[in-house]
Amino acid sequence: MRVNPSQVSVLLQQWIHGDQDALGAVAPMIYEELRRLAHQQLKNERAGHTLQSTALVNEAFMKLIGSQPGYLQDRAHFVAIASRLMRQILVQYARARSANKRDGGQRIALEDIAELAIAGDEELFALDDALDELTRIDERQGKIVQMRFFGGLAMPEIAHVLGISVATVERDWATARIWLRRQMNRAGSL
Repeated sequence: MRVNPSQVSVLLQQWIHGDQDALGAVAPMIYEELRRLAHQQLKNERAGHTLQSTALVNEAFMKLIGSQPGYLQDRAHFVAIASRLMRQILVQYARARSANKRDGGQRIALEDIAELAIAGDEELFALDDALDELTRIDERQGKIVQMRFFGGLAMPEIAHVLGISVATVERDWATARIWLRRQMNRAGSL
């Protein structure tokens, strides 16, 4: 299905202003993109994960429907928010699964966070905790990592969503990667 970005933006604005049917109308327009994103996130999860791509997208949509929509600019912004929800869902599943199993010996290599493959629940927790701390220190850098790593957005899309230049996104991305690597080294996760 060919997606008309202006139609997606109009529907998102209608949803923000209370039209619950607008979210249902926009869903099929971006569903395949969200499934691709969910598949990408799940392939970095442990083997035998109980969630499938479709279930992860559906859970993210349920959270979106149950929330009060904030300001949404366009498709890229919507995808960034949906990817954040997917990350939260995966972390919740991993925390629930590991509640009684703590085996701290796993390590995570953070050579390039964009291609990072999360091999286990403990690694996902370490990355999630480090990303939360980064967001507390520098919210914009946290958002950039979120959109790039978990959302799969390109640098120009991130720049558009945040209303900053691509060069600023690239600088913040480089700084955030260094900070995360140091933070995770200190935590013993690397």
